[in-house]
Amino acid sequence: MDNNLTSKFQGLETEIALAKAGNQQALEVVVRAIQKDVYGIALRFLWHPKDAEDATQEILIKVITHLGGFRGESSFKTWVYRIASNTLLTLKKKRMEQKAMTFDEFAEDLSQGLSSDPIRIECDLDEKLLLEEVKVGCTLAMLMCLDRKHRLAYILGEIVELDHHEAAIVLEIAQATFRKQLSRARHLILSFMTSKCGLVNPDNICRCKKRVDTAVFLGRIDPDNLLFAHSLSRAKQFPSILDKIRQLEDTRRIAALYRSHSMPIPSEELLLWLRKVIKEPKSTSLN
Repeated sequence: MDNNLTSKFQGLETEIALAKAGNQQALEVVVRAIQKDVYGIALRFLWHPKDAEDATQEILIKVITHLGGFRGESSFKTWVYRIASNTLLTLKKKRMEQKAMTFDEFAEDLSQGLSSDPIRIECDLDEKLLLEEVKVGCTLAMLMCLDRKHRLAYILGEIVELDHHEAAIVLEIAQATFRKQLSRARHLILSFMTSKCGLVNPDNICRCKKRVDTAVFLGRIDPDNLLFAHSLSRAKQFPSILDKIRQLEDTRRIAALYRSHSMPIPSEELLLWLRKVIKEPKSTSLN
């Protein structure tokens, strides 16, 4: 489990108590502490940043309005993740789910449009940002080949690294059921990526660099509006990160690849919304 994440949640006890008593400053501290992690789960689950922000808003509203009902029977992190998971599993299908492929369809898609020529897109972006956009967008799209329960099990168990006991509590299912869901999801992702993805297996022909031109042509990447790649320094670091990832065994290699993503942070629009919600107690009555 991510020890930094655990310690961050554990350090909120005082702020949670004050927020439940109506202290708006403490409430803002609590919400700011959890919003990035909630957004990260939503983004991996839904793929598109805008859909993830909309879901994050809905999740945080539920956290704020039900904070008074948090009794400490589970950890605060578990409680927040349960709200997030229940919300995500019951959302109407979002844009990427509406056009998600099966693994077989995705495999066929990846076999088309590979180019051995240098990237020909004319834009002011550094090539490494385009490669980062392809890498994150493509690997997140692979998660969309899983149905919702297996996708969420994989995100919580492999990427967020919750232990089986806590993940089962979050999803409100038996541990044996969670283990079965995680095992199935892990097998599907492992089988696909080891046979198709050049990041995981260098023997595979698919490479992010070979996908850029086709992705732009098909409208999957807009060089003027990148969805995932916003840190050039992070993009430049990835080759050395990949070298370390490839030293791991296959199952750990894939999970490490997902955890290596430089995930976009929530937009300023979402942060402004949070401030407004927190400062309007009538719209966020704690009950």
